[in-house]
Amino acid sequence: MQAIFLVGLGGAIGAIGRYGAGVLVGHFWRGSFPLATLVVNVLGSLAMGLLVGWLARTLPEGQHDIRLFVAVGLLGGFTTFSAFSLDVVTLIERGELPAAIGYVLLSVIVSVAALFVGLLAIRAVPA
Repeated sequence: MQAIFLVGLGGAIGAIGRYGAGVLVGHFWRGSFPLATLVVNVLGSLAMGLLVGWLARTLPEGQHDIRLFVAVGLLGGFTTFSAFSLDVVTLIERGELPAAIGYVLLSVIVSVAALFVGLLAIRAVPA
């Protein structure tokens, strides 16, 4: 039950942070390029790298709870791209470069294709 609470609380805070970052970037950027999403993805990935590096270096007490709250909850609510980036780097560090490349390509191509399929499915249904 504690794990669910930690993930849920972190996720709520992360989602609010994502919304806030989008609003903030929107005040300064009016172009059609999705800069807010890019900023959130880069910041989330940077934060995930800092967190994982710090956890590995210091092995703090309560590490499992910190991971649940910050990595899974907060950063997961802020951007799942940080988890994706961590997965890619983990594969690369394990020497599994072909798997890392395949994971990146599959994730991006299949996810974009799935979005198109979802849109087409809804558009095919009469309103």
